[in-house]
Amino acid sequence: MATKTTVPATPAIRKWVEEISSLTRPDEVVYCDGSEAEEQRLIRECLATGELIELNQEKLPGCYLHRSAPHDVARTEHLTFVCTDTEDEAGPNNNWMAPAAAVARLTPLFDGAMQGRTLFVVPFLMGPPGSRFTKVGIEITDSRYVVLNMRAMTRMGQVAIDELGDSDDFTRCLHSLGDLSPDRRFIMHFPQRNAVWSIGSGYGGNALLGKKCLALRLASWFGRQEGWLAEHMLILGLRSPHGTTHYVTGAFPSASGKTNLAMLVPPAAIPGWQAWTVGDDIAWLRPGTDGRLWAINPEAGFFGVVPGTSSRTNPSAFEMIRHHTIYTNVALRPDGTPWWEGHDDPPPAQAEDWQGRPWTPASSEKAAHPNSRFTT
Repeated sequence: MATKTTVPATPAIRKWVEEISSLTRPDEVVYCDGSEAEEQRLIRECLATGELIELNQEKLPGCYLHRSAPHDVARTEHLTFVCTDTEDEAGPNNNWMAPAAAVARLTPLFDGAMQGRTLFVVPFLMGPPGSRFTKVGIEITDSRYVVLNMRAMTRMGQVAIDELGDSDDFTRCLHSLGDLSPDRRFIMHFPQRNAVWSIGSGYGGNALLGKKCLALRLASWFGRQEGWLAEHMLILGLRSPHGTTHYVTGAFPSASGKTNLAMLVPPAAIPGWQAWTVGDDIAWLRPGTDGRLWAINPEAGFFGVVPGTSSRTNPSAFEMIRHHTIYTNVALRPDGTPWWEGHDDPPPAQAEDWQGRPWTPASSEKAAHPNSRFTT
């Protein structure tokens, strides 16, 4: 088994990677550094394997399309568990499984799961470098798509190794696509071990383990121990015509408008107001020594729902996703551009739907999956 690295991993990271490599038995181990050259290499590999489809680079530079397995298109909450020592510690809104039972259930599924694949070691930060709020994670994955998404969604690579230093205090995030079978799909959180295990899914919320897994579920545990909150909230900055700055949080469920509100453009009817996005999905909130409530967005990118996004509903996002974006499960027009329900353009006369099947406006199913996404 070959190992490629330009990243000076700590002994704790190397030891953990060796343990997981022995279990999953990949053909190769690659430590990710977060560089532009690495990103371009991964994109070339994804294009060669079909994991990505190149979009029209003249109209949408740096944009690509990914099609997931038809049965792997959303988070699977019924297969998501919080594995604390006691059931009470997991809280009333989570599924619970005893840690020993979870390890016993998943270890056979991970046994040899990466044979014929590459194991990628992905160091990442949730939060800005140098902040006392920031958490360090290392995700092991066998999915190039996950690596590219983590590069967009987090501060990934050498910056995380620098932040960690000699410490072994990092979240151990283990992910494998497995065989993508819903019958062998689990997302297990171990708060007391600072770890997440996920297998059987390549979908963002199940596979990008810095997002819901670390930044919400584990962070809720950390916050309870340390006196802060991890919330499913947007953070919006507002400045009045008089120069007064306000910050607003908003807690809405998925696909109900957090991103649109977070990217608010003040209407002309109220001149002089300015608005800016701090975050569109997750907020870490802490009381400050000054008695005020302070918040950060632990993420570094956007993983947004595409349908309904247009220059009318969200002009900022609509413009933002015109370059350097990974689209997942949208329709593909003959000119190599994506389309979805709610797009500025009318339905195309013909296209490929999110599964690559021929589609016309007369088709009975939607062209884009209702939970199709953009990552940027």
